[in-house]
Amino acid sequence: MSSEPAAVDETDLEWLSLDGDEEIVWAGGPDRRTLIPAFAIGVPLAIVLIGIVIIVSEYLRVTNTHYVVTNRALYAKTGVLSRDVKRIEHEKVQDISYSQSALGTHFGYGSVEVSTAGGSGVEMAFKSVPDPKAVQRTISERVDRNRGESADGRSSEDVLGAILTELRAIREAVEDDRSVRANGGDARRTSDRTTDRSDNRQATEYDTDESV
Repeated sequence: MSSEPAAVDETDLEWLSLDGDEEIVWAGGPDRRTLIPAFAIGVPLAIVLIGIVIIVSEYLRVTNTHYVVTNRALYAKTGVLSRDVKRIEHEKVQDISYSQSALGTHFGYGSVEVSTAGGSGVEMAFKSVPDPKAVQRTISERVDRNRGESADGRSSEDVLGAILTELRAIREAVEDDRSVRANGGDARRTSDRTTDRSDNRQATEYDTDESV
């Protein structure tokens, strides 16, 4: 699966409210083949009406369930008559896993489960989505990319550049300090030599005075 935005009918996402810099990376819903068991059970019971209820209710559930991955968060929308929308920011994602039933393995769909830091168990599940491994990989890539950004919005490269700049400044300061100390030592040695010569001259003058 590509990490490019999925082609989705915008009328299916009218419930979705995004931030200004937020973009859709992937969007989908349960695989329509998950309706096969409902049809298998409902069709024989259609003559007693209950079969039709089973088919229609399952169809509405599947077609009114939507999952979205953006560059900032994960969204899950469920509900037929009511609407339940859940959002999890990438920074809060702790673990991402996927699973497939025997039927899902055969048809290529499965569930992607997301756990959050500090949460208890699975906080969000993309149920019966096509190619769950690719969906898990897409989410992981986006979560890792977001974690590579610092709190002030700088990328990891920017942070590394700032660190290198600081290290260069520290090195230059240390070198300057060493240079100052070295120059100070030379000045003290020159002063000591000057003092010694002065003392020698005074001693000579004193000896001369005494001999006179």
